Formats: sequence, structure tokens, C-alpha cells
Amino acid sequence: MSSTQLTRKERQAHTRARLMRSAAKLAAERGVEGASLALVAEDAGFTKGAVYANFESKEALFLAMLDERFDQRIAELDSVLAAGGTIEEQARQAGRDFIAAIEVEPEWERLFFEFALYASRNEEFRTALVERYRALRERIATLLERRARELGMEPVIPPERVALMTFAMANGLALERLLEPDAVDAELFPAMLATFFRGLSEPARSPGRR
Repeated sequence: MSSTQLTRKERQAHTRARLMRSAAKLAAERGVEGASLALVAEDAGFTKGAVYANFESKEALFLAMLDERFDQRIAELDSVLAAGGTIEEQARQAGRDFIAAIEVEPEWERLFFEFALYASRNEEFRTALVERYRALRERIATLLERRARELGMEPVIPPERVALMTFAMANGLALERLLEPDAVDAELFPAMLATFFRGLSEPARSPGRR
């Protein structure tokens, strides 16, 4: 691969990153419907043509943002589970990572609910959003199942259900933080996950245990 090709790819990646940052900011401020591609391009310092050169539509831009975000969350969880420790310790660390990610990019709390609201009005976007959402849960369930095998545990609840439960907790916490941030301290979600997974692990049986 030549340096010219590499530079072109790097430049495209930089452009996409700037467009996604602007789209996230504007969607959080104005809603998905109010964040037009023209406004996104202007905020990012590009022409509208630059947007279409990277994304075929506004929906494609927002879905690309979600893909990137979900990949980051999976990488963080994989790292936590690979680091070892008790189930409770790992759950607490996963909760801290989740909160840290929100605090670094606070607009994502509002953005998530904006996506959900937009999806309720746009069936095509809802279908694409749900497809990604389910894929993320499946990836998390796979990691949880792998960790259970490593510990020699027989899950009392299917990993797919556990992943869905943790999503419900995370979404509920995000809503509480959005509405009443002073009531939700940084250790609440880590404590929630630690309590939840401790409860799951206590009655768990190894395959040979009676």
C-alpha cells in the first residue's frame, strides 16, 4: 500500500470522525429530525457533498455512529472479563467503564433517547437500530457464556436473558441520570451490576455439583 493511499484513508477517517462528532452534538441539541445533513456539514466545516461522499443518508450517518459506539463497549467488556477477578469485581468494573464513557461524552445519554424517539416514527430506521441492538446483546451474551465456562459455572439464566436484563438496567440508569443527575452518583450503576451478578452467581451450580 502506497503512502498516498494511506494518507487518503487517514483523511477519510478524519472526515468521518468530524462528521460523526458534529452529528452527535446537533442531534443531542436539536433531535435527529432537526440535525439536517446541511447543518452537520456546516458544523464540521465541510460541504454537504463531503457528507454524501462518506454516508448515503442521515440515517446511515447515525447508524455508523452506533456501530462505532457499540464496538467500543464490546472491546471494554472483553477487556474487563479477560483481566480476571471475581464476578462481582468484574461487574463493578464494567459499570464504572459504562459511567466513564457517559461522562466523557455526556451527549450520548440524550442521543440514545433521541434515536429511540426517531425510531418510533421511522420504521426503516427502527428496523436497522433493533438489528444492531440485538447484535450487541448477542455479542455480550457470548462473552458472558464464555466467562461462565471459564469459571466452571452452569448459568441459572440464559446469557441472552442476562444481557437483556443488563441493557434494561443501563437504559433505566441513563434515563434517571438525564432527568435527575444529582441523584445518580458514579457508583450507583457499578453497585447495581455487582449486586445483580452476585445474585446470579450465588445459586449457580457447577456441572458436577448437586
